[in-house]
Amino acid sequence: MAEQKKTQEQDLNQLLKVRREKLADLQADGKDPFQITKFDVTHHSMEVKNAFDELEGKTVTLAGRMMSKRVMGKASFCSVQDLQGAIQSYVARDNVGEESYKDFKKMDIGDLVGITGEVFKTKTGEISIHATEVTLLSKSLKPLPEKFHGLTNTDLRYRQRYVDLIMNADVKETFINRSKIIASIRNYLNGQGFLEVETPMLVANAGGAAARPFETHFNALDEDFKLRISLELYLKRLIVGGMERVYEIGRVFRNEGLDTRHNPEFTLMELYQAYTDYHGMMDLTENLYRHVAQEVLGTTKIVYNGIEMDLGKPFERITMVDAVKKYAGVDFNEIHTLKEARAVAKEHHVEYEERHKKGDILALFFEEFAEEHLIQPTFVMDHPIEISPLTKKKPENPEYTERFEFFMNGWEMANAYSELNDPIDQRERFKAQEELLAQGDEEANTTDEDFMNALEIGMPPTGGIGFGIDRMVMLLTDSAAIRDVLLFPTMKSLDK
Repeated sequence: MAEQKKTQEQDLNQLLKVRREKLADLQADGKDPFQITKFDVTHHSMEVKNAFDELEGKTVTLAGRMMSKRVMGKASFCSVQDLQGAIQSYVARDNVGEESYKDFKKMDIGDLVGITGEVFKTKTGEISIHATEVTLLSKSLKPLPEKFHGLTNTDLRYRQRYVDLIMNADVKETFINRSKIIASIRNYLNGQGFLEVETPMLVANAGGAAARPFETHFNALDEDFKLRISLELYLKRLIVGGMERVYEIGRVFRNEGLDTRHNPEFTLMELYQAYTDYHGMMDLTENLYRHVAQEVLGTTKIVYNGIEMDLGKPFERITMVDAVKKYAGVDFNEIHTLKEARAVAKEHHVEYEERHKKGDILALFFEEFAEEHLIQPTFVMDHPIEISPLTKKKPENPEYTERFEFFMNGWEMANAYSELNDPIDQRERFKAQEELLAQGDEEANTTDEDFMNALEIGMPPTGGIGFGIDRMVMLLTDSAAIRDVLLFPTMKSLDK
């Protein structure tokens, strides 16, 4: 095995040497490809294929990466891959000229080339370009992985996404669809009268979610700052300012672990709408998901890991208490004290901490017994107040709040509230969070005095929601892990 590896390394070193020698020869002949600053492209591969009847016999110019080459004496074939796919080119000495053909034969797989020529169809029916000119635009000094044996190492694919995109068409398609999904979200919200805004990433107080923040020091002010964990508190300030409907799509940062659904920096979308409540947010969520799936995928039925989920049907709505009753057989309407909640937790082997109250234990039951069953689109409503520090209480039952989480495939996809706009109540909630912080809960919020000032100025009744964009993209592109939908996911240093 060691001998084989040594031989492979020697072969690679020889390939690298040959490519650099080729570059040196080009430069000595005054043909340095790195001196080229511009190349005018008229068409892409798929455009040519789709418009063949119109373009047949006409001259087009494409550019891309040479992915294969077959040299056959005085005429050769090569495949050029661009943004849209790949297209074959027929390169003959009599058409490009003797010197140009000689240069072409020395080109390597991975080189970036420009092809000008006439559109035609080969005897086997393949739409191709009959080249009249081939231009080397950039020299590839390292070979690409072999098509079938190369880029299979998952870790390497994430670290060298640029190679992954070259070698795997489905990967490129995932990220093209990610862009389309985000554009579709923007188009929908803009059409509903929402304004897209930007709020600070460096903040003195990282609030709005239960998460541990990254911390940094701002030298110019000699002050400690945090990277935001949420978009919430600044967007609510804008509602106070009269902006009525606002949203932001941006990166947030949480100093937590890595797994198939978590990355320390990820894309969150939060929106806030004055004069509505969490029922309004449910309607918006249902319509938004349906719109995006139809626009990007052309259907409201999506398949993830072989499971079909139907966004076209009305989404199920169930309270957290009813979900626990349905899937765990425990009715928290019949549990009135912390002592009773702890007893039923022990009975069902649900682990809790000393600081946990009745509502926390209900949430633990939900996570343990209910979440995995929520495959079809489902709104889980009316969370206990203990886990909802920024949410309005239900007037008829103040132990619970006007909050919902949206679930698909057993995953939490969104979190929404009828936003708490009572500054007196909010200060009490922050106080309770501060006590949790003092007890060792690193994810608890601290009081944001400027936000409190904004609430005291007055915030209208408001509905708000946060969407995990990456999980949405995972579902809509049938991607197994969050790293598959992040172009450059967080990776452990190779030096560690």
